[in-house]
Amino acid sequence: MRILGNLGIMNMPCSINDLTYSALERQLASDGLKPTHARALWKLLYRDPATEVLPPLERWMAEQLGPDKSFFQESPEVVTDVNSSDGNTQKFLFRLSDGQTIETVLMGYPGRFTACVSTQAGCAMGCVFCATGQMGFVRHLRVGEIVAQIVHVQKALRERGDQDLRNLVLMGMGEPLHNYENVMAALEIIADRRGINLAPSRISISTVGVVPGILRLAEEKQPYNLAVSLHGATEEQRGALVPISKRWPLEELIAACRSYGETTGRRIFFEWTLIAGANDSPEQAAQLAALLSGIDSHVNLIPLNPTSGFAGIAADMPSAEQFQTVLMQSGIPSTVRQRRGIDVAAGCGQLKEVHRQGKG
Repeated sequence: MRILGNLGIMNMPCSINDLTYSALERQLASDGLKPTHARALWKLLYRDPATEVLPPLERWMAEQLGPDKSFFQESPEVVTDVNSSDGNTQKFLFRLSDGQTIETVLMGYPGRFTACVSTQAGCAMGCVFCATGQMGFVRHLRVGEIVAQIVHVQKALRERGDQDLRNLVLMGMGEPLHNYENVMAALEIIADRRGINLAPSRISISTVGVVPGILRLAEEKQPYNLAVSLHGATEEQRGALVPISKRWPLEELIAACRSYGETTGRRIFFEWTLIAGANDSPEQAAQLAALLSGIDSHVNLIPLNPTSGFAGIAADMPSAEQFQTVLMQSGIPSTVRQRRGIDVAAGCGQLKEVHRQGKG
């Protein structure tokens, strides 16, 4: 109840979506309600908005839940909602209560939908090719602000008559492991079987290489997939693209990944943004294969999504395929990812930047 305690001292309202199930159950119990009431409210919030509630819970909601009351339900304003021309990508720009804006992307694939959500407003990692990194860090998102993105996406899918969300990737604005506590609490809510019920095996946390966070994921045996944004196989290559490499050098990062794999027995996904002339050569592919030797890994090769703040361009498909061939010949499985949502600024932070500049 740390969140409630801090907010209570300041006499501020609390987002009901900040509370994990156990925290919600304790809160209702302190107000004289039963576990059955907690289950009903959880279902109402995260599974079925038509859930019938018993009079005691109905009275509690009337007294405690709403604008200017003890609790409010997270409902970020949709600033813009755009669809790609191929119909496969939908991007939302949300405005939070303090005026900050964040992005969520919904991507459709045959038989499934994947959501990419934000965990911070801005980002402190400073990756040179990333629109969010070019903005700098503003603040962490609260638990409820992360969860609300999934609630909105699920609602959008149901209104369209589509199937529910299948996969979640924390690859939107921000560095998830820089906001560790809130991210883990949000994922606990999202994975809870009584509500949203998104399987942990379908959830991926992407980090640019926050070593303490990777080691903590392993120590706590968190059940989610780990994706590490690498982009360079030598300190010089990586440092030119990922400034945080100065704090956690490549050697230290790879050691943490090996430790994570040994502790958890889980495969690690490595993200590699392919930038023409910078990191797309067969020689660099061979360096990457050597670096990952002995790690249970899968490399996702992602052609660059261009931004106005970075002069690089995406590697062409022949270069991507050649890079992949070198990895495969070295026994490293890999996938060349489809470029999605270029026409709706689907890259991390791009729609926010377009809107900020008044171009959208």
